Amino acid sequence: MNPYCKSALHQIQVCIETLVKMVNQLEEKDLHERPAPDKHSVGELLEHIALICEADWRISNEASQDDMEAFYSSVSYKDLQSIREALPEHFESLYSNYMNLSERALLTETTSYWGVTYTRYEWLLQIVAHMYHHRGQLHTMLVHCGRDPGLLMFE
Repeated sequence: MNPYCKSALHQIQVCIETLVKMVNQLEEKDLHERPAPDKHSVGELLEHIALICEADWRISNEASQDDMEAFYSSVSYKDLQSIREALPEHFESLYSNYMNLSERALLTETTSYWGVTYTRYEWLLQIVAHMYHHRGQLHTMLVHCGRDPGLLMFE
């Protein structure tokens, strides 16, 4: 495996480990909390985060908008247990998919359904950024709702 991919995947794993620690501090009722009336709830954000590794992998492989809409409508993570299970499950799938890519495949450009073109390696970097972005959002939401997780966010 490409050492750069291994390092990037490690960062996603660190992100997921801290996400699971945050989820483990929550109760089901916390999923309905919103920092503001017009913003996503904690549960809606966690459901989105739980899908990132799988969804972004599909997008990086040129899934169409219809394909993605079908994927999103086929999965639902509405409780803490399903979120806890989905996070590592989708990461393991992403890890396995990237482990099987050759150097040539990593440098192959693919285009998202909205027209952005990256190499598969750049898509991996985007997934890292996407995960950390939303983990930061979740942390901020929990703090705003009076639920500071009190966790180190980085190794």
